[in-house]
Amino acid sequence: MALVSQVEKKIRMSQWDIVKFQVLTYCYIHTIKVSDHDLSCLALLGLTGEQTIDTLCKLVVSNQIFSSLQSARNVLSKAEKTGLVTRSTSNKRKIRINPALNIQTAGNIILDYRVIYLEPVVKPLALESQES
Repeated sequence: MALVSQVEKKIRMSQWDIVKFQVLTYCYIHTIKVSDHDLSCLALLGLTGEQTIDTLCKLVVSNQIFSSLQSARNVLSKAEKTGLVTRSTSNKRKIRINPALNIQTAGNIILDYRVIYLEPVVKPLALESQES
């Protein structure tokens, strides 16, 4: 039986941080490169819900995540290409966090991740019988 070192940590986070953490974890697991500003922009979208692109870009600038509307648009465009953001089916100008990410943003939130690494089992070389 393999020995496993288990680490259990309990951390209390703000709503903003826990949404940002969920997006960061998803991006890490799926090897999607995002900056801290990108994460903040996506967390804001997650917390505000479905928004028009113009409204969200103005919110991003007013919250000083990015200094220009164009920078916010660029991040949202990149996020759409990587599947982090989807457009509304009824109104193509509205965007939201992709529901497939399963990001929880409201109410009490507890995250339970179980991540494991198992070392490969090295089998000793079998002694071959020598034919005489």
